[in-house]
Amino acid sequence: MSGRRFRTILLVGISALLGIVVYKVGESMWRTNAKDFRNKIARATLENLPESALTIKDFHRAQVDGDRKVWEVFGDEARYNKDEKLLAVQKARILFFQKDDTTIEAVGKQGNLWMGEGQSDLEKAQLLGDVEVTFRGYVLRTNEILYFKSRNMMVLPSRVSIKGEGMELDGSHMEISLNDEKLRLNGNVKTKVVPNKLPTKGRSDENNAG
Repeated sequence: MSGRRFRTILLVGISALLGIVVYKVGESMWRTNAKDFRNKIARATLENLPESALTIKDFHRAQVDGDRKVWEVFGDEARYNKDEKLLAVQKARILFFQKDDTTIEAVGKQGNLWMGEGQSDLEKAQLLGDVEVTFRGYVLRTNEILYFKSRNMMVLPSRVSIKGEGMELDGSHMEISLNDEKLRLNGNVKTKVVPNKLPTKGRSDENNAG
């Protein structure tokens, strides 16, 4: 083989080898850039993901003061918005524990809870949709109920009906003071009494004592 032909073959081989190296380097750079691009997209997605997208299944939260529960909340699912300190709870159930060990229970299709610092303090709550409150043998039904920690009070701003032993009441709106457990029904109040279903004096005295 002549020297000229050998050099030609050598040059062709070197060119082919350089081509393979260039291709591999280019492929590696493309893969790296593509990976970096995907990572940037993923980071941007997470950074822009709303806080309310944080979902908690079988939600449960409570506040304890010493050895006594103050309130307790249950729900099928909760979504938390950090900026607003808001928990949106599906099928919410809230229990308020009184100092005499009695309980006020409120349930609704949707609950909104505004939490204080540390998420351990309930500043405000709202229940919506087929709301039902159970209170010392009475059952209250309405479409919305609000709780304000600052006043330790429940406000029922829309039409409310109350049923107890031998008595039914209906009004435009209502307030419940949790401090002294007083109910205040206002606006177009209607009352229906069924005498034979009223509690006897002994049972009534027991209820008043409780």
